[in-house]
Amino acid sequence: MIPSDIRRYNPEGSLLRRDQMKMVEMLKVFSAICQKNDIKWWLCSGTLLGAARHKGFIPWDDDIDTAMMKKDYEKLKRVMRKWDSDEYFFQCMETDIEYVNPFARFCCKESKEHLTGVRTQHYKYKGIYFDIFPMEKSSRFAAHMGKFFYQNLQHPTQYIKNKLLRRFCIRLVELICFALLIPFTRLIGLINPKKQYHYILGAGFWKSAFYAEDIFPLSTMEFEGEMFPVPGNTNAYLTKIYGDWNKLPSVEQIKRSIHGREYYEEMFGKRND
Repeated sequence: MIPSDIRRYNPEGSLLRRDQMKMVEMLKVFSAICQKNDIKWWLCSGTLLGAARHKGFIPWDDDIDTAMMKKDYEKLKRVMRKWDSDEYFFQCMETDIEYVNPFARFCCKESKEHLTGVRTQHYKYKGIYFDIFPMEKSSRFAAHMGKFFYQNLQHPTQYIKNKLLRRFCIRLVELICFALLIPFTRLIGLINPKKQYHYILGAGFWKSAFYAEDIFPLSTMEFEGEMFPVPGNTNAYLTKIYGDWNKLPSVEQIKRSIHGREYYEEMFGKRND
């Protein structure tokens, strides 16, 4: 069992808590952009779970997840092409050639390197970020196929040391997948989607299915003292992903869920790996 005082994971003044509150400020900027341009979005995944269960971050959570329908995502990209900020950067395949995810990130142009990993060391910015996931109607099988094609073809490109060759291979994989393989997969996904929506094909995360009747009409919910959009039927949305979402995880489950090494070491001490 985890300790009853779960706030010990992100006490005020801790590195995690400072970064969590920075992400909230970033989310407020993003929310204002979406509201101004009539773009519908909502909190999703662990961020939605935190809002519903804790009225804010899950105490050990070190990221924010948002979602929107594909048509709103395309509109967002058009808006962000004209948007400029000294503090923040809209990161997608069109704005950072080294970034290969078919979903976007809203990231901070800070000098601190928040990201680790082979691929991320090539990114234009490596600061704090949150994800923006587009959704489309598709079947679980097609979502799995999209992940298989794109992730397996793109994965080896991160290990190419020559920058020009690496970038050429990244774009070649994108062309093969998004001009040929993914459109074919998308057609298969529309044969029998069973009213399911999945994250955009190629993004991965294919196991979770979402339903329009759980999402719309959108509602709002408190998250760290601010009100943000959430699915209209948050309970059904979360239950289909997590089952009994009110049940707290074990310490070992918490340890496995932490992305940032610096946060893990702040909470539990140095990793053994």
